[in-house]
Amino acid sequence: MMPLTPLLGAALNHLLQGAEWARLRLRPFAGQSLALELGPLSLHLTATAEGLFSSQSAATPAVSISLPASAPLLALQDVDLVMQQARISGNAEFAETLSFVFRNLDWDVEADLAPLLGDILAHRLVSTGRSLQRHLRQASLNLAANLSEYARDEAGLLVSPAQMQGFSQQLLRLRDDVARLEKRLQHLERSPQP
Repeated sequence: MMPLTPLLGAALNHLLQGAEWARLRLRPFAGQSLALELGPLSLHLTATAEGLFSSQSAATPAVSISLPASAPLLALQDVDLVMQQARISGNAEFAETLSFVFRNLDWDVEADLAPLLGDILAHRLVSTGRSLQRHLRQASLNLAANLSEYARDEAGLLVSPAQMQGFSQQLLRLRDDVARLEKRLQHLERSPQP
């Protein structure tokens, strides 16, 4: 069984080969290492002078990125979701560069499949996959909306915005009534007793 770090390094390098802008951004950080923690997995990579990654790492990483174990599933939905949950520490400039590169690095699946399957089949597979992804995203949004509506309207577990606004107005009226009552009591205390 191959270790995971060289596989991840090879996958990142494959993506970086097609993105010269990313390699140019990584070159100034040659020799600096990255520790990536994904749930129980810990991966160590070092930036090379070519703007790629090597699986050889330094003893102390310049940047540590900790991701939740659900990161691969979140990445299928949206890379920004993963980046929002990432905890990054270490060299700020290197961390910012890594964040920008990882956020904008894109895999051209069609170009990788074309030599294996042909241009037409690769194009159809990729467009079918994108369509399926859009439908799954919409289905998950619909499910969330339906569950929210059920919890609010049927089960009474959530409060609707109209109910919340009505409650807020009642609280404001109660506050005003209490303030008037306090003033009246103060006025009665100050007035002479018969």
